[in-house]
Amino acid sequence: MPEEVLFKSESGQSREEIASYLRTVADRLDGGDAVTLTAGGDSVTLDPPSSPTFEVKAEREGPTDGPGELSIEFELEWDENGDDGDGTSGRLEIE
Repeated sequence: MPEEVLFKSESGQSREEIASYLRTVADRLDGGDAVTLTAGGDSVTLDPPSSPTFEVKAEREGPTDGPGELSIEFELEWDENGDDGDGTSGRLEIE
């Protein structure tokens, strides 16, 4: 299935700024509200269902014999037709 990027933003941020963005998203999800992403002239509003699939991924990209780039990715995923995700893996814990 082809992927269509609806919105993308990438910029250096402090840990505190990132935490603030994540708190805002968490508050919107907790309240059952849509999430609007805006950067410059680009904007998209998405309204996740009550139980989307939540994917967390830790990755290392780069050569096997040298330093690379580390990342933590958080992703909410659901069908456009409104079906909730199936959440098939084990319970996530973050410490």
